[in-house]
Amino acid sequence: MTTTSTRSPDLLSVEAARDLVLAAIPAALPAEEVPTDEALGRVLAAAVIATTDLPPWDNSAMDGYALRSADTAGATESVPVRLAVVGDVRAGVAPEVTVTPGVAVRIATGAPLPPGSDAVVPVEETTPLDQGGPPGPRGRDATGPLPAACLVHVAVRPGGSVRRAGDDLRAGSQVLEAGTALAPAGIAIAAGSGNGWLSVTRRPRVAVLATGDEVRPAGAVLGPAGIPDANGPGLAALVADAGGDPIRLGVATDVLADVLGRLRTAIAEGADAIIVSGGVSVGPYDVVKLAFDALGRIDLWRVAVQPGKPFAFGTAERPGGGPPILLFGLPGNPVSGFVTFELFVRPALRRLAGRRDLLRPTDRGVLADPVSKSHGRRAFLRVVGGERDERGRVRVRLAGGQGSHVLSALAAADALAIVPEDVDDLPADTEVEIWWLDRA
Repeated sequence: MTTTSTRSPDLLSVEAARDLVLAAIPAALPAEEVPTDEALGRVLAAAVIATTDLPPWDNSAMDGYALRSADTAGATESVPVRLAVVGDVRAGVAPEVTVTPGVAVRIATGAPLPPGSDAVVPVEETTPLDQGGPPGPRGRDATGPLPAACLVHVAVRPGGSVRRAGDDLRAGSQVLEAGTALAPAGIAIAAGSGNGWLSVTRRPRVAVLATGDEVRPAGAVLGPAGIPDANGPGLAALVADAGGDPIRLGVATDVLADVLGRLRTAIAEGADAIIVSGGVSVGPYDVVKLAFDALGRIDLWRVAVQPGKPFAFGTAERPGGGPPILLFGLPGNPVSGFVTFELFVRPALRRLAGRRDLLRPTDRGVLADPVSKSHGRRAFLRVVGGERDERGRVRVRLAGGQGSHVLSALAAADALAIVPEDVDDLPADTEVEIWWLDRA
């Protein structure tokens, strides 16, 4: 392992840059009401309260017969109890029969328990008796004609195979707390507790602009000096994955007026944040910082990371007042843009969306390959995770070339391995921190 001096004093650390970005976000965005079945991935702005007991009424947990448990006392396999069957109850229909001593009612799973009954015997523990005929097959499924009677081969306890009203939830109880990110199970319990609409934090509207005279829309003819736009589509996908609604601004030339015009359009369309890729370095055609200065102000530029050093952040006033519009200037190299998005933009968008968990989950890894990096900058290597060793560490290998233009390695990676600023070279088998990219 080789160590050198820490980062150059004109470069901000990852933590200092992220803190500065997050400090510009006073609160999550306002709430809005959405249908429950459209709320997946959204963050609750208000607690969810059950509007009904769950289950709403006593119901059967099995296909079988509703009965009085006292009528089955002493029933055994060889000495069953005979009960007359006086009707049936199906799910979704209120019972129209009452259970009295010596009788049973055929019942379907989920059907309301009929009055007078206090238990259900599963159909598997019964033998149907058809009118005037021999006993049917033991445990015949509860379909077909209603039998005249049934033999019960087990003693049933009160409450057997019965789901009691309110066993799961009581009306008025809190089901989910504010700030919860809605996963499929959250959608199910919100709907199951009677809530057809939910109050959720509005998704951030995020404008995405790619820049560069050489950049062509994906699928367009490249000509002798063009390259396909990976940044625009890739960043829009990252925005959506982070919980935002992307506003696609296309590709701008390296002309200040073109960039400014598109950014002003985004502001007019209500963007909460703007992401521009390219044009934030020190070249003669890098005009994005000038555009940011014209719209608002730049609060930071250049971070001690590899890849992604030329990262810019600033804010602009929102027309009509309110929280500032966030301005992100990302490097033009696709991998650098991806890494700086993960480090700085994704946490900001998740905070705007009301999330509490802003960063990717971390883990312990061990390098399968030796690595080198620039001194004074924290490196985020694109790696692929493998098996865990006896100490619980994931063995990670480089996903491919680590140049900031190598999209193939980025596409193959499922994690980022982190090499600290004061380390230049790490041999194989060195332990590193990793960030999982395929986990929320």
